[in-house]
Amino acid sequence: MERIPDYNLSVGEELKSLTASGKLQADAAQLGVAAKLDHVLSSLRDMRPAKKKSALGWLFARGAKPQHIRGLYVYGSVGRGKTMLMDMFFAKAPVERKRRLHFHEFMADVHGRIHEHRQKLKAGETKQADPVPPVAAALFAEAELLCFDEFTVTDIADAMILGRLFTELFSLGCVLIATSNVEPQNLYREGLNRSLFLPFIALLQENVDVITLDSPTDYRMEKLASLPVYMTPADERADAAMEAAWHHVTDGAKSAPDEIPMKGRSIHVPAAAGRAARFNFNDLCAKPLGASDFLAIADRYDALFIEHIPKLGPEKRNETKRFITLIDALYDKSVRLYATAAAPAEDLLTERRGTEGFEFDRTVSRLFEMRSPDYLALHKIEREDV
Repeated sequence: MERIPDYNLSVGEELKSLTASGKLQADAAQLGVAAKLDHVLSSLRDMRPAKKKSALGWLFARGAKPQHIRGLYVYGSVGRGKTMLMDMFFAKAPVERKRRLHFHEFMADVHGRIHEHRQKLKAGETKQADPVPPVAAALFAEAELLCFDEFTVTDIADAMILGRLFTELFSLGCVLIATSNVEPQNLYREGLNRSLFLPFIALLQENVDVITLDSPTDYRMEKLASLPVYMTPADERADAAMEAAWHHVTDGAKSAPDEIPMKGRSIHVPAAAGRAARFNFNDLCAKPLGASDFLAIADRYDALFIEHIPKLGPEKRNETKRFITLIDALYDKSVRLYATAAAPAEDLLTERRGTEGFEFDRTVSRLFEMRSPDYLALHKIEREDV
């Protein structure tokens, strides 16, 4: 799955090289997006370095306003190569301070920094009442280039902060590259108080070019070779297979409950052995857990067992949103997933409507890919012949 980029080639040139070698299929849509990414690369290379030395210095010259480089927002169906192209771009970007991460991980970091600032204000360590400008300045000092994979907004706390945060970041000169399943106009669709989120969409479109990657081929489906790690229906046979898989992965080690500390509280893990943990669906998705919780779980364990995933109807909207976020976190951290479910992944969501309808297509794609040999080879648990 991972390929070593050629740093001397543009994104377009690398795509053509990989196509010529037979490692990739020729794809005109991908080449179109590559050309846009290469334009951003060229702009970054042409930017004059600042004469004054500071954390923000590279975008400033003699106190001038920061030079503005338009970023790129690439959207399209799952499995079309968006992440691959962004990773090629990120590897080649001639910027020392840059971050490539999942959007949920970024927002968890932002909320953590805001919390820390408010604690400092409460303790009298700062007089700055508004945490957003200093948080944005600190983020920009660490990364002038932000690359978000699977940009999506489902949480009202994220939605309410994004406009103010990126007003600051863009004013400092931040360059944003993002991939998404949905066009900007459909971000946070049907979300609570969405009218308050709309200015962020306008701000985004002012600072990035929007392009669709509409390749006709779903490359994830092409390379899929499913292994028995997603078992359906969730009956006694599946339970027995899950038990055998657990015994295999843990090598028969004794399991015990675990606790993951989280800012004054803890996440309860019903059963854990080494780097493997076991949950019921309700343990994760029927409780008030969010992206930061799921990322903490993904950091702690290499293999996650989730039992009895139900069909997700309109009455389970909150559970559906958490499940989408959970799979995003596990996928982003390359955690192996073993699951029993009431239905195949593509049939779990009973009605496609609202934000969850858009987002669940990505979840289905990831549930497929998490069964592929390429994905299963990404970390150190080796014995997977269950």
